[in-house]
Amino acid sequence: MQSIRVAVAGLGFIGPAHIEALRRIPGIEVVAISDYGLELAQAKATELGIAQAYGTFEELLAHPGLDAVHICTPNDLHFPMAKAALAAGLHVIVEKPLAMTAEQGKELVELAHVSGKVHAIHFNIRYYPLIRHMRRLRETGELGDVYSVIGTYLQDWLFYATDYNWRLEPDRSGDSRAIADIGSHLLDLIEYITGLRVTEVMADFNTVHPIRKKPLKPVETYAGKMLKPEDYADVPVNTEDYATVMLRFDNGNKGVITVSQVAAGRKNRINLEIAGSKQSLSWCSESPNEVWIGKRDTANQVLLRDPSLVDPASGKLISFPGGHNEGFPDTSKQLFKEVYAAIRAGEPSAQPAYPTFDDGLRELELCDAILASNAQQAWVKV
Repeated sequence: MQSIRVAVAGLGFIGPAHIEALRRIPGIEVVAISDYGLELAQAKATELGIAQAYGTFEELLAHPGLDAVHICTPNDLHFPMAKAALAAGLHVIVEKPLAMTAEQGKELVELAHVSGKVHAIHFNIRYYPLIRHMRRLRETGELGDVYSVIGTYLQDWLFYATDYNWRLEPDRSGDSRAIADIGSHLLDLIEYITGLRVTEVMADFNTVHPIRKKPLKPVETYAGKMLKPEDYADVPVNTEDYATVMLRFDNGNKGVITVSQVAAGRKNRINLEIAGSKQSLSWCSESPNEVWIGKRDTANQVLLRDPSLVDPASGKLISFPGGHNEGFPDTSKQLFKEVYAAIRAGEPSAQPAYPTFDDGLRELELCDAILASNAQQAWVKV
């Protein structure tokens, strides 16, 4: 099997997670990385055991023999980097969001389709096996018509006013934070599982810390380390710490989501409950290897992740027998397995199971409508 040669741009929190997942798939070789400046990139390369490091993305794209690139940089760089990578003839995998605006997203979708290259966005939460099983229960009719959806995505990594990250800066992250950062995963899951389209939204945001203390010294994301008072500067914050969004679906029924990055004790908790006309389904990322199935007239069930018990399409995302739990790192591995099967074939799948730039554009359009709804305090059509 000839190795597929891959480069990764951006080595913060998620870039190394991409590399670790790629290394678990036969026939893929991460040959080069880039980061902010050569010194930092070389340090990361040494830490991760990668032969070649570059201080700029342009140099990375010129690395000989590349087949694909993963873009794991801050949000404002996704559009120009993805555009340049497509122009260089590479297959492209981008962290969400696809771009800073829907207009940029549309341009990338058009370029990707014209290029004939595989294009994917890292909506990895889809790749918990029981998420796909929930989708299959809908596709086979076992869920019935979707009556309602309730979803939450809660974190606490921005709980204190002294918690700070580039995601708090709209010129780097975008005009939305909690919705764009974590709500996008939740909205993607809802449409992916239910097969419904959100047609209208009603949003209400809250910025719990309108003034945050930006550290004047480096602090690693999620490290939870504190500096001295003189090591901070007061910075105004305009993006949301918390948001609730009511949803209207194209089948006439309703839903609601709540996202927060200031919920103490919730490190990264996604909870999703879908009520159908035949049964209900509930799944939580803190116990991702089980799904609750609710019944009206018979006993409720808890289905454990087991390749012998789930739908065969879901079983393809399970690498180990029942009782051998799989988690967050496995979601990226399973997503990349499908993406790189298409890359090995040399072209995008006709009906890709993996999330593409089109899915990334969809989330940008949803986010734009949610931002407009919060600003107008009114229902807005998507």
